[in-house]
Amino acid sequence: MSKKNIYLGRSGEELAVDFLRENGYRILARNYRSSLGEIDIIAREKETLCFIEVKARASTRFGLPQEAVSPAKQRQISRIALLFLKENNSLGKSARFDVVSVIYDAGAPRITLIRDAFEPQERYAV
Repeated sequence: MSKKNIYLGRSGEELAVDFLRENGYRILARNYRSSLGEIDIIAREKETLCFIEVKARASTRFGLPQEAVSPAKQRQISRIALLFLKENNSLGKSARFDVVSVIYDAGAPRITLIRDAFEPQERYAV
């Protein structure tokens, strides 16, 4: 990954965290890592645990950022979320998967929050 893409991703995550806080989310973890991979942000909105993937793009030339959350990525995030829920004795808690899209196209970044962006795969459901 190029330095430009790394910077774009990091700045997108910073913007996403600020945006989420402004919209009532309480950030619990950032860049939560396990042997299965990483979840960008884990937060709580009211009583719901939110597992949040952040996608940032310099433009929409290659599609919208959220379109990059492929079924394979969704499965990976679902598995990691299940691990987090088990580790934190939270299997019975309300949870969902959100995506934050950040586009730096022509000026100020455009941030979009997609609540309930996807459902976990059946066999990984909590």
